[in-house]
Amino acid sequence: MIAPVDRADDHEVMTSFAPTAVETHISVLFAVGDRMMKLKKPAHLSILDWRERPARERACHREVDLNRRLAPDVYLGVLDVVRDGRPVDHLVEMRRMPVERRLSRLLTEGANVSGALGDLACLLARFQAEAGRSALIDSRATVDAVAARWAALFPVVRDFSGPVASADVLDLAIVERVEELSTRYLAGRRRLFDRRIAEGHIVDGHGDLMAEDIFVLDDGPRVLDCIEFSDELRSVDVLDDVCCLAMDIERFGSAESAAAFLHYWATASGDCHPSSLAHHWIAYRAMVRAHVACLRAEQGRTHAPDDIAEARGLVDLACAHLERGRLRIVAVAGLPGTGKSTVAGAVADALGWPVVHSDLVRKELLGLEPTVEAIGARGDLAYSAVTTTRTYETLLERAGAVVSMGESVVLDATWNDPAMRERLAALAVVTGSELVVLECTAPQAVAAERLASRPEATGSDATAEVADLMAVFTRHWDGATVLDTTTSLDATVAVALDAVA
Repeated sequence: MIAPVDRADDHEVMTSFAPTAVETHISVLFAVGDRMMKLKKPAHLSILDWRERPARERACHREVDLNRRLAPDVYLGVLDVVRDGRPVDHLVEMRRMPVERRLSRLLTEGANVSGALGDLACLLARFQAEAGRSALIDSRATVDAVAARWAALFPVVRDFSGPVASADVLDLAIVERVEELSTRYLAGRRRLFDRRIAEGHIVDGHGDLMAEDIFVLDDGPRVLDCIEFSDELRSVDVLDDVCCLAMDIERFGSAESAAAFLHYWATASGDCHPSSLAHHWIAYRAMVRAHVACLRAEQGRTHAPDDIAEARGLVDLACAHLERGRLRIVAVAGLPGTGKSTVAGAVADALGWPVVHSDLVRKELLGLEPTVEAIGARGDLAYSAVTTTRTYETLLERAGAVVSMGESVVLDATWNDPAMRERLAALAVVTGSELVVLECTAPQAVAAERLASRPEATGSDATAEVADLMAVFTRHWDGATVLDTTTSLDATVAVALDAVA
């Protein structure tokens, strides 16, 4: 016998279930007319222990309370399963959702879900604005905590990886690349994760936003099935939470819809984040699902090959996003007149990355406006060893600040000092970034002509004489991509972008 325990308007006793049911590793769901009933299994896993009835009862009430935050009219309450007048188990009672309105089904059928994704983004933004926050919740989203979450995924996934990709294993090289890129990203982003915490982006969220648990109804979306068994797994960056769904939308073959959803959410929430962080979280969520698929295969199910195939696709998706989220420091080097500032600006514009010009930094340090001639205003001090060292140290400092916050950067300078080159290479290592060096070249006569006709607005004071003097001390940067800037700017930039990619 099943009796309602927290719905005063429902006094009926239900005595039978419909013959159909859906089973997960921790629950069984039964359809009963216009209701869905969820029974918790007496499971004992590393993340939960429901062997005793009181634990299952608490879990049922917890599920209802938490999911009412996003779907108050779906989670109706908890029912007791009664035998001889005593409760022997408990059920979560839910309003039954129309399966044809599942977001996963709509995506699979190729339906136009743009409006629904916009509504969903607004719903989630409002929910996250009101979600719980605390010091304990914050502590679960530090860079060290996130690194531990990543590390926990790889042992199981690696067990299903082989040195040569085949139908029944994952590609070990791709798994190792995912581990390498994710580790590198986190190693240099402590400042970014600390900033996310300080700005209040860590919340008691949903924890597992999946398209199959979202229903697109005429009066708005319903979001079901948040993680109720672990407060820790619900303690997430708001971006992490929505990237879980973005990953799932892309997994259903709609990368454009996934990107549109994240755009809608960022607009609705006002969240300003670097694109690399979104790529990181999408990759993490893909690896979580790959981990789950491997666990299912490990259980020896008859459709284990399907689980491995799913895991392969998810690992590929994770690797693709981590590759897109790689951070780079692009040093555009060259003597005055070789076009390095023009190339640096064009590369930065093409990639949407910030650019730092050494000439402008130098004048800023001297307290000058960009169009003021530094030598005329400050004499020998303008290009003294002290000023030059300060200029390059400021370049390094600003580059480090940019990449540590998850953005790539372009640096425009001569870079003729081997010591500064070494410091830049070391900075790239420390910040988990990749150093790309572009060395601009042009014949001496071409460079001299450019310098003679250069407008004041460029900010540079270099003359042909200065260029000749610097050439004596400047050596080729080993490993640099050499750019012949006597070709068209478009052609030069195309070569530069290939090197960056």
